[in-house]
Amino acid sequence: MTDLTSAQLLEKLISFDSTSRNSNLPLIDFVQEYLEGYGIKSRRVDYEKDNKTNLYATIGPDIEGGIVLSGHTDVVPVDGQNWTSDPFTMVERDDRLFGRGACDMKGFIAVALAAVPKFIEQDLKTPIHLAFSCDEEVGCMGVRPLIDHVIAELPKPDAVIVGEPTSMKVVNGHKNACRFKTTVTGHEAHSSCTHLGVSAILTAGEMLSEVSRMAQDYRDRGDPSGRFDPPYTTVQVGMIEGGTANNIIPGNCSFDWEARMLPDHKVEEITDRIDAFAKTLEPTMKAVSPDAGITTSLENAIPGLAPQEGSPLEVLALNLAQANGTTAVSYGTEAGLFQLAGIPAIVCGPGSIEQAHKADEYVDISQLQQCEVFMDRLVRHCVE
Repeated sequence: MTDLTSAQLLEKLISFDSTSRNSNLPLIDFVQEYLEGYGIKSRRVDYEKDNKTNLYATIGPDIEGGIVLSGHTDVVPVDGQNWTSDPFTMVERDDRLFGRGACDMKGFIAVALAAVPKFIEQDLKTPIHLAFSCDEEVGCMGVRPLIDHVIAELPKPDAVIVGEPTSMKVVNGHKNACRFKTTVTGHEAHSSCTHLGVSAILTAGEMLSEVSRMAQDYRDRGDPSGRFDPPYTTVQVGMIEGGTANNIIPGNCSFDWEARMLPDHKVEEITDRIDAFAKTLEPTMKAVSPDAGITTSLENAIPGLAPQEGSPLEVLALNLAQANGTTAVSYGTEAGLFQLAGIPAIVCGPGSIEQAHKADEYVDISQLQQCEVFMDRLVRHCVE
């Protein structure tokens, strides 16, 4: 089989429109066939049968331990973005490779796949595992059955390196990410008879004010560790919907919101506070209609990555990246889920998060080259 460079593999990976709303099977078919060309068997762990799947492969001895190289195959939409070239056709300009997913995070997957010939030609004492997931961009959903499968059915790896774009810095901590939906049930009435109705929108407005106060309180509390940017738990509202017509007191209103919390911040603190505030509003609502009320549900939770200072994985990652220290980020990754399952994890990959999700997303060629050297050092570690 003809070996492919990282750039050639990235070009192929970008050509698959693996936006989260689409199937990732064509991309996984390509990767599986690529690995088979080197005699490497892989297994699929479905998230949605015949639509979304994860891929897991082991290179080296089939034993406990080893290092997992983890990356997600899905990308965010390009809808409404003003690209200067086809987002699913890689373009090289100014020592940069442009295309959807170039840095987030097909660049890392491409480098890992390009390193496969080096992996197999060495007498690995420590296995290297490849874990490519689906539906990360919609809440780190797809990787969950993969992690369950690895824990239940396969030799447990020692550690995971999640290749999200960190500019090849070693990240040992990131925030939690929780998504909520607050639903307000009011009582419809003619707009001339406000005393006979309960406005779900006005009530939602009061709930939004509490969310805003909560956000300010967390800004004031700050981050004692001083590692995160912004240096506090953030709370924001993304979408709101409600009402039927201008002359009808609205009977329903809901809004979707999120919190990106410092790793030691418990979600219960947020849900307990919002529920307690809702209870102060409900008596007045129910005096008009017993069916009126307010509910808040936790729609998704991505656990944070807690630093494990001085751990064997952290020491290894710093050596592989030739870095002097670790850093922390505010965005969420699959690393927290691996850690929660008992597998130590860090985040380190090519590209800058500042380029992710934007039009004309790109990765610097120098970043891919830096990641290739990282892989070379990993091979040397695994043959010792």
